[in-house]
Amino acid sequence: MKSSIADLRKSYERAELNEDASHADPLQQFDQWLQEAINAEVPEPNAMTLATVGSDLRPSTRVVLIKGYDARGIVWYTNYESRKGRQLAGNPYAALQFHWVELERVVRIEGVVEKVDADESDAYFHSRPLDSRIGAWASPQSQVIEGRGVLVANAAKYGAQFLLNPPRPPHWGGYRLKPDQWEFWQGRKSRLHDRLHYRLDAAGQWVRERLAP
Repeated sequence: MKSSIADLRKSYERAELNEDASHADPLQQFDQWLQEAINAEVPEPNAMTLATVGSDLRPSTRVVLIKGYDARGIVWYTNYESRKGRQLAGNPYAALQFHWVELERVVRIEGVVEKVDADESDAYFHSRPLDSRIGAWASPQSQVIEGRGVLVANAAKYGAQFLLNPPRPPHWGGYRLKPDQWEFWQGRKSRLHDRLHYRLDAAGQWVRERLAP
């Protein structure tokens, strides 16, 4: 007999998040939690959900991988002509979410998105494995194709054309989300979860607030 999805429950009791033990700077708090996720060997700690909104006002999400972060923001790389690329071109505001299930933690980040500069995109592109660099040329991301054979044929074509030194495609590169809001969620018992929210005030300083779960 199938179990009822409505009856699936979990009690969150691994940790707590309070104002005294958290950082005043959300980037430092994120760095701490990301490093703890990596050290705990959770599956793909670098995976994050990216949410964008198109001109039709319909939101869409997909999972991408964080490739860098600093005071300027959170960086990932993709095809600029993909659905998310087209949506960001029309509406540069987006949201990111990390979910580290094993640690009972979620991080949500919101802000404006911009392309990283060409030199930064070039440097990352050339650090990728050869098959990934060829793949950036071979896949017309988000476009309808007749079958997988199209990708295989494209990969063979560009592999023969570029050999060991494919350049970065003009339609491929990095984005950086510049946060203006962060939220750190720690699961707690009885659904009384800890939620610390950070927002930029008019002076450009981070304000930390507790949200009801």
